[in-house]
Amino acid sequence: MAKQIKYIVLLTMSIILISCEDVVEVNLETAQPRLVIDAALKWEKGTAGNYQEIRISRSRGFYDETPSMVSGATVEVINSENTVFEFTDMNANGIYTTNDFQPQLNEVYTLLVEVDGRTFEATEQLMPVATIDSVQQRNDGGFSGEDIELKAFYKDPVETENYNLFTFDVDFIAFPEFEIYDDEFNNGNTNFAFYTEEDLEAGNTVEIINHGISEDYYNYLVILLNQIGSSGGPFQTQPAVVRGNINDVDNPDEYIFGYFSLSEIDRVNYTVNE
Repeated sequence: MAKQIKYIVLLTMSIILISCEDVVEVNLETAQPRLVIDAALKWEKGTAGNYQEIRISRSRGFYDETPSMVSGATVEVINSENTVFEFTDMNANGIYTTNDFQPQLNEVYTLLVEVDGRTFEATEQLMPVATIDSVQQRNDGGFSGEDIELKAFYKDPVETENYNLFTFDVDFIAFPEFEIYDDEFNNGNTNFAFYTEEDLEAGNTVEIINHGISEDYYNYLVILLNQIGSSGGPFQTQPAVVRGNINDVDNPDEYIFGYFSLSEIDRVNYTVNE
């Protein structure tokens, strides 16, 4: 079986201290806000892939509920032939979009972002992905032996090293569940991604997406998800910052959050049976 790293990100980060009369908010250290660039470009099989979006924001404090989006940036993606795809913030809400992107498998693209007088750059390759061939359901899974389990099967291409990011999403969870795989011990074999959720029941629709990702992005996710899985909340000593591949051109030591990735994706919407 492929090496599997599975994390269920439980968003139970709200800490409410209740006495007889007062609600107490704990003073937490707030770091200087940093730029966050969410630049995950996805090309779904069977589509043109022309529409893409990139989101730019700033990190925020623990108690801040409203995202701090960043408008006014210049955002471009450039392919190896120097074709420039401009992303525009049409609604001044920090979401930069294009309808002209031209995806090409294995092509290398460069992201350029200019904001606040600084220039940021990243380079990544658009990775192909294997098709999800089938989904298998069991109703006797989980620790209790009573949970629904799903397995999404795919055939790993034999000629290359492959890295996969699977997401599983259903309408009653806040964020998708992620699983990442490599093919070190299963090159060319039929593999599967695994999902179980104790609240899953007949009639639920689970969106399953397989993303082809680069080795660098895979390694980044391994570190990131390990830290998420080991986090003990705001009172625990926090692990080291996980740096992505987006760099400040003039000051490489100045880091920001986020990652520039390009993936071919395959999507299946599976309806849970009785």
